[in-house]
Amino acid sequence: MLTLSLLLAVRAQDEPDRTAVEVAGGDSLTFGQWHDGAGRLAAGLLALGVLPGDRVALSFDDADWTAFAVAFCGVLAAGGVAVPLSSRMSAEAATRVLAHCGAVGVIHGGSPPPAPWAATVPELSATRTAAPVRVAPGDPAQILYTSGTTGSPKAVLACHANLAHGWTAPRRQRPLAHSRHFVHGFPLGTNAAQTMLCNALGAAPAGVMVPRAQPGELVAVVEKYRAGTVFLVPATAAELAGLPVELPDVLLVGCTGAALPPAVATALTTTFPNATVVNYYTSTEAAPAQTTMVHDPARPTSVGRPTAGELEIRGPDGRALPAGEAGDVWLSSPTTARTYLDDPGASAAVFRNGWTRMGDVGRLDTDGYLHLVDRESDLVQVGGFKVATLGVESVLFDHPAVADAAVLGVPHPVLGTTVAAAVVVRTPVEPAELRAFVRSRLTEAEVPTRIVVVAELPRNDGGKVVKRELTDLFAAPGSVPLRTDSERALGALWTEVLAAPEVTADANFFALGGDSFRAAELATAITREFGVEAATTLAFDHPDLAEQAAWLDGRLS
Repeated sequence: MLTLSLLLAVRAQDEPDRTAVEVAGGDSLTFGQWHDGAGRLAAGLLALGVLPGDRVALSFDDADWTAFAVAFCGVLAAGGVAVPLSSRMSAEAATRVLAHCGAVGVIHGGSPPPAPWAATVPELSATRTAAPVRVAPGDPAQILYTSGTTGSPKAVLACHANLAHGWTAPRRQRPLAHSRHFVHGFPLGTNAAQTMLCNALGAAPAGVMVPRAQPGELVAVVEKYRAGTVFLVPATAAELAGLPVELPDVLLVGCTGAALPPAVATALTTTFPNATVVNYYTSTEAAPAQTTMVHDPARPTSVGRPTAGELEIRGPDGRALPAGEAGDVWLSSPTTARTYLDDPGASAAVFRNGWTRMGDVGRLDTDGYLHLVDRESDLVQVGGFKVATLGVESVLFDHPAVADAAVLGVPHPVLGTTVAAAVVVRTPVEPAELRAFVRSRLTEAEVPTRIVVVAELPRNDGGKVVKRELTDLFAAPGSVPLRTDSERALGALWTEVLAAPEVTADANFFALGGDSFRAAELATAITREFGVEAATTLAFDHPDLAEQAAWLDGRLS
């Protein structure tokens, strides 16, 4: 059976002096050094009394990637279970994780969280090398905590067979052979970072980590190494696509962590003119099962077909649905499936007979390509309509002024929820223009009733937007008094139409209970009161009272 420890041993024997892992501007590690360091660290763990199956936490900064690699493989060589901690996790969160997983200790590169024992890689490596502990394919190897984007983080348990699946020892079969280096910036503690560790162990090129990568820095590293492969999250891809650069040496761009917006995928083909752009769809729970999609303008919204495992769309009764029907996305594992640690209830809802429920709603086309509708928890119920936020975000990304976008549901006193959007812009743009742009492509229920411009969107370590952190932006305002004659006159009409006891200049028509029927009433009232023709879409184009007043002043001047 191939394990990561065996894969490292083969690479160290075949290519001891070849660089395996490097930190941009920092340390590097050859396969010989990696294997020797992991063996010495394993001996240190055994001397400490670590037993097979014991959980050992790994707490490192992203710049300590080489030390993390040694520690990870050292824990596995000792028969232990590696528990990578997010490099951006607070001390309090780390303490909770250590208690939850029952870690016997922590290997660290800086200030360790409280644990039964804490040691650095040099401290543990002072003992001579010990023989790796024999493990079975189904023995636990890693516990990885999810990002908790849609709830509390879950502890996902993976076995040795799961981590090593798909890798082979013979040199002639090593992937990414078109590259001497692959570049990424995935933070430690993410599933994508663990995939990069496996890439460094099993693929042909050396892995170059860019800690806390900014787009300009990432470009500089890619150019310095003339990297043939780059792995990104869609958020970083969107930022790179907005830069006036071309990187012709890159032949493969892989995006993971979220669906790649079609406009961003298309823009990447300009930034990387010679590259194949591939979107990978998986999750911490489902890996190594995944779908892959080579960018295809004919299928801009697809995340591809399964390249590891199988794919089904299932209805509420658990039965597979035919092409074209939307339902729950399920991926089957090509090896031993993962599970949640000590959480049988949550495991039963997500893991069933080798299949993993992804938490997404999607559909298959007639050729078996998966098209995501939305995250199940992100769907917005607007009256009798169900709105997919991914579709609205995709349209916003198509607007030339929009660099990033997140769409979510906000409370509405009549409809239950309505759609709102937070956007990062490249150039100034009025919310009314963005609403009109969305309205030209989607239905009225999908047009954001509120749009706010932000400097950046809140994201977790894996690059996904944490939408719950945006909800306060759309809390009903009410602090700006009516200041002009137009605002006061419109305020009186709003009070009449909405039966609102009080209206302020920063009030939002829909946040106060407005809907399409009341928007038509308001337009009629404005036409009657001011003698100007007000379209029934006025409240949708200008939902804030101050916006409407500015529109009215422009018509009356």
